[in-house]
Amino acid sequence: MRRPLLSLLLSLLPAFALLASPSMALAAPTDVTDALGRIVTVDLPVKRVAVNFNFEEFTAVAGVEGWSKVVGISRAPWEGWRPVIFDRYKAVIPNHASMPDIGHTDDGSFSAEKIIGLKPDVLLLSEWAYRALATQVGQIEGAGIPIVIIDYNAQLLERHLASTRALGKVMGREARAEELAGLYEQEYNDVLARVAKAKAKAAGVRPKKVYVELGQAGADTVGNTYNHTMWGKIVTTLGAQNIATGKIPGPWGPLNAEAVIAENPDLIVFTASSWVGKPKAVRTGYDVTPEQTRAGLKPYAERPGWTELKAMKTGEVNAVEHGLCRALYDFVGMQYLAKRLYPEQFADVDPVANLKAYHEKYLPIAFSGTWMLPLKP
Repeated sequence: MRRPLLSLLLSLLPAFALLASPSMALAAPTDVTDALGRIVTVDLPVKRVAVNFNFEEFTAVAGVEGWSKVVGISRAPWEGWRPVIFDRYKAVIPNHASMPDIGHTDDGSFSAEKIIGLKPDVLLLSEWAYRALATQVGQIEGAGIPIVIIDYNAQLLERHLASTRALGKVMGREARAEELAGLYEQEYNDVLARVAKAKAKAAGVRPKKVYVELGQAGADTVGNTYNHTMWGKIVTTLGAQNIATGKIPGPWGPLNAEAVIAENPDLIVFTASSWVGKPKAVRTGYDVTPEQTRAGLKPYAERPGWTELKAMKTGEVNAVEHGLCRALYDFVGMQYLAKRLYPEQFADVDPVANLKAYHEKYLPIAFSGTWMLPLKP
């Protein structure tokens, strides 16, 4: 009887090994603290994940392999808004092209039923979608699917860090997430420390005036500027004066041309991107050359009444990738503006090199193209 028993035990060893491996571990309820400080219980390790936004942040933390667990995404905010970038990720993520769509808040297509049908272990949801989807959130949570809030849009250091760590916890990449959180906190604090030194050195001198405009529709159209959010918040965080503050009614909107001329800004920034169907836009991105960016920027600098502006005379008309204001790597956008405002204090900081290094270490796609530059080389 001993030999058959021994043979049986030996035959079961591979099964025991599988059960002991981390990838086959039984899911255990685990508390995750999300961007809003909510304690959410998720069965970890997860096998199925739905993702509503912050796809590049998810990739930086979870890696390409993390996408093998994704069963659905909101396609519009990535494929629809930034198709050039989406296509690059599609080339390296095997299941990306056929990824089921869970819908989007802005067009009313977000579907709780679709998410419930996909049976994810967790839904990663942006803060703005969470606020807009009270009914759907109740349906999803009522179906037993936990929701973890991720928020880089608030531009708050603590939310950037909490979001990154939550992604790491959910995806089993805590060490990677901690490294990224540490990098962001270090770079963010370094920018503020350098700005503080520059401000102390220039005590009694008025803050530089900054005008930011969305360079999307062409120079003959006044694009949105920003008040207490996005690039407007970055400007004030850097200790400069955002000339739109108090002059536009909401968080964003156009500032009339006469007001810009009257304020006579020291620094002008046009936000740019690889927008589709916007032939007059200022373009930046992976496939854009410096010459193309400057060609799009030039008509804006030739607006009536602009030749005598301080920013024009000192060569401080710039283009910056619009996506660099609310992301896990948005510190490079802060560095670029800070370097234009305080060149001496940021002389040894190279924002473009830092964005390239971030790609090389944390993203699966190669860095290339043009992301930020002045009109005059």
